[in-house]
Amino acid sequence: MPQVTKGQWNGHDTYILHSEQLEVTLLPGLGNNVIRIWDRTKQREVLRVPDAADLDFYMQKPYHFGIPMLIPPGRIRRGAFEYDGVQYQFDQNTANNNHIHGLHRTQSWKVADIQELDEYCTVTATFLTDSDPNWARQYPIPLKLEMTLELRGSTLSQSLQVHNLGEHAAPFGFGLHTWFMIDGEPEKWKLELPVSAIYELDAELLPTGNVLPLGEHALLPQGIKLKGTNFDTAFQIGANPVRAVLTRDDGLKLVYSAGERYFKHWVVYTKGEADQFICIEPYTWLPDAPNLQLDRSVTGLIDIQPHDKVDLQVNLDIRYE
Repeated sequence: MPQVTKGQWNGHDTYILHSEQLEVTLLPGLGNNVIRIWDRTKQREVLRVPDAADLDFYMQKPYHFGIPMLIPPGRIRRGAFEYDGVQYQFDQNTANNNHIHGLHRTQSWKVADIQELDEYCTVTATFLTDSDPNWARQYPIPLKLEMTLELRGSTLSQSLQVHNLGEHAAPFGFGLHTWFMIDGEPEKWKLELPVSAIYELDAELLPTGNVLPLGEHALLPQGIKLKGTNFDTAFQIGANPVRAVLTRDDGLKLVYSAGERYFKHWVVYTKGEADQFICIEPYTWLPDAPNLQLDRSVTGLIDIQPHDKVDLQVNLDIRYE
């Protein structure tokens, strides 16, 4: 029967969701990120796992491990924009005094519910953004975030509900910076990513608003081997399904998908030539979305009206063929 047990990582409580196929470890007290998926069938780590000795690095850059949440994802020019008459100034924490990867870091989330049923188990955690002065200083519209993690067999679902508690429209963007292990064997792995174009970036790695043909990545929708690839690339999904498929030669298949209403972009990142891991990142908004002179239907910026809410879903299905 699926169950949830408690553990520890560097003195912080973890919640471990168990099925016959997987063990999924959630760290609510430091950002509510998934830090581990253990594949019981293949006896392997699915994700890049932070070691106990990585605590200091994790506290600085938690988006380097597991499935970290990015709210919002990517860069913002000078960290500044205006929306619905409200000024936003995010910390300038990267090159050229820009901002990168949002306000969500290591905040403590509250576990609100645990369910253990015949077919699946869940953990639900919540966070109020105005409880964090550092967040509220940069993003003055109060939000309630509620994430439910569900494990059903070899399928993991993440559902994020975002509720605008303020009196102004909230400009919202969400992404996941998911670190899939390829175990130093990129020649055994293939990535299939149905995309339509590449976003042009300027010298500061910010989108210009222009799109480019896939060029050397033209075969990506059909699938390419990862050996010799070097990605740090933002892709437009267009009319394609929001689905990435990572396949190993022995038939192990990871199918990563997201809700088509809100997710409009993929970022793929290998941190140099593909070797130990590949980051496959679903984004709702294009980096620097509020500053681009493009319609929200293109940038993916989600306008959450006062007292309204949106639901975002991402699924990881591990298949053994």
